[in-house]
Amino acid sequence: MTRVRTEIRDHVAHVTLIRGDKMNAVDPKMAEAIVEAGEALMDNTGIRAVLLSGEGRAFCAGLDVASFGDHASGGDQTERVVSRTHGTSNLMQRVATVWRDLPVPVIAAVQGAAFGAGFQLALGADVRIAAPGTKFAVMEAKWGLVPDMGGMVIMPHLMRSDVIRLMTYTAEPVTAEQGLSWGFVTEIAEDPQARAQEIVANIAEKSPSGTRLAKALISLAESGASEAEVLMAESVEQAKLIGGAHQIEIVSANMGKRKPSF
Repeated sequence: MTRVRTEIRDHVAHVTLIRGDKMNAVDPKMAEAIVEAGEALMDNTGIRAVLLSGEGRAFCAGLDVASFGDHASGGDQTERVVSRTHGTSNLMQRVATVWRDLPVPVIAAVQGAAFGAGFQLALGADVRIAAPGTKFAVMEAKWGLVPDMGGMVIMPHLMRSDVIRLMTYTAEPVTAEQGLSWGFVTEIAEDPQARAQEIVANIAEKSPSGTRLAKALISLAESGASEAEVLMAESVEQAKLIGGAHQIEIVSANMGKRKPSF
């Protein structure tokens, strides 16, 4: 059964979780489909942004616990969990990290619930637009586990330590309104899909090379690189852009009061 649909329109990849009858809960096939969808876009030079969403009443309600019953029934889980199958990640971690690694911005439209796996998937996006009242939770403590889908790499860049600890220790859901205050929700919109579409359309009109280098530069700055390394990267990346075809077209379009054409 298909779990994820990808449609490319106007240089934007619309990636949609389509297991709405299960609130887009992540079973093994869903995890594989999410990763495959992201990996398939990695070398696509025609896309300029990604809109990530889930159909139905929830973005993603977390793991489909029943589907993982065999894994949790006992025995040594070390090989399955610890083996690095996707670079520095295992399959489940790659569900979130693949979107961080994409060279173009990823905008997530979130509604209903983003619990556990769904929360960490949303964190993998560059920007999260949430519907009012959407619930978010780090759910692993409910099952006697720790977050293990990339959340511990991403959360410290978005949230205070005490917030991470509170959500991790308690597994209590919090609203989008609280998430906005705590830093992991970017905006609240009555129609997050429509607002996310506005954002990706805006990005698609910008310099494709400029946007890609900007994302790479931000990622470097967040990686713990030294001040000298970041300052040098700013200069090197800028030198690549100045006088390039995309930059010249942007200047020409601005001067002519028209939209650029790439």
